[in-house]
Amino acid sequence: MEVTVRSRAQTVLRTRRHWEQLGKFCAVGAVGYGINLAVYALLLHAGLHYLLAATCSFLVAVTSNYTLNRHWTFRDRRAGVATQGMRFFVVSLASLGANLLVLHVLISLGAGKLVGQAIAIVLVTPLNFVGNKLWSFRRS
Repeated sequence: MEVTVRSRAQTVLRTRRHWEQLGKFCAVGAVGYGINLAVYALLLHAGLHYLLAATCSFLVAVTSNYTLNRHWTFRDRRAGVATQGMRFFVVSLASLGANLLVLHVLISLGAGKLVGQAIAIVLVTPLNFVGNKLWSFRRS
């Protein structure tokens, strides 16, 4: 299985179309990043615990990201909405878990809550892209 994943990853790195998809994924991610941080800041201001605020802001941003990625970034790879949506959600949950862990560590090390979330999102983005590229939006 490692050989298959490795060969697929090498193919991704050698093809212009994949780099264009990465650019689109990052553009969608930038929109989601802004949505996530804005909702997160509002929820912190409303008094929510930072981990609950991060979870809620994630759910709002992931909805936007799925829609944009499905219809723009990976439009040539669309399959059934339920199947892709479930896969996207699973990858997103893994990314959320990683994000919450990184956020907690950063805050424990003294980072501010908003700065910690901003950094955590950036650090988890590669995991999210690879999961979505190779699984959620893979070719049938």
